[in-house]
Amino acid sequence: MPEGHTIHRLADDHRARFLGTRLRVTSPQGKFADSAALLDGAPLDAADAHGKHLFLGFEDTGWVHIHLGLFGKLGFGATPAPPPTDTVRLRLVNDDHYADLRGPTTCALITDAEKQAIHDRLGPDPLRPDAAPDKAWQRISRSRTTIAALLMDQKVVAGVGNVYRAEVLFRHGIDPYRAGKDLTRREWDAIWADLAVLMREGVRNNRIDTVRPEHMPEAMGRPPRVDDHGGEVYVYRRANMPCHICGGEIRTAGLAARNLFWCTTCQNRQG
Repeated sequence: MPEGHTIHRLADDHRARFLGTRLRVTSPQGKFADSAALLDGAPLDAADAHGKHLFLGFEDTGWVHIHLGLFGKLGFGATPAPPPTDTVRLRLVNDDHYADLRGPTTCALITDAEKQAIHDRLGPDPLRPDAAPDKAWQRISRSRTTIAALLMDQKVVAGVGNVYRAEVLFRHGIDPYRAGKDLTRREWDAIWADLAVLMREGVRNNRIDTVRPEHMPEAMGRPPRVDDHGGEVYVYRRANMPCHICGGEIRTAGLAARNLFWCTTCQNRQG
């Protein structure tokens, strides 16, 4: 499932290609056909992201709410657009660009009130200017749940996925099994600030890089990471490999239905 930086990047991409232009809106697959007919010919006037939710605004008609889930894909191209396949849930086209949405968990036309209800149930998103880290802290500081699980709970913090979760805890030396209530406010503020920086870089570069300059391959004389997921990381998907810092073995275990990665030597801060 894409992490939050990808969804914010997609919002930027829609603004750059479609904002203020009237769009041909279709649903070749047919599952969004009725809503597409209502939107066809309307201009896109906004693109918004909150966590893993993308919202495309069409004047007075409403918002297309998209959640890619595990299998959704959203791709762009230059016109003329090729004939769509029957897997395309939503196609947007203007004179210069097209976008195809395939396999999302959610693609629905919603009202302003319905959009606001989604925002209300989500936690603060480090990439949004209206984010309130205090809201997340109020829940974290009272919780006996592990900080690793809390960071993945979209009602606590929106947009953080498995990669950012593992990497930010490593960068701050925090044991992922520490309870939220055992985190200090200073630690939480540092985690939040770091997530905001890392995720903004993710939007800018369209990939996740979490390794500090002094630990990059060229600085350490080590081979670069080879992985379909992209950039340099400390622990994510590095189980049984040596830690870049201490040389110890990276551990992995299941937590909240996802694989957790951490270094038991470097991540030993217990508060």
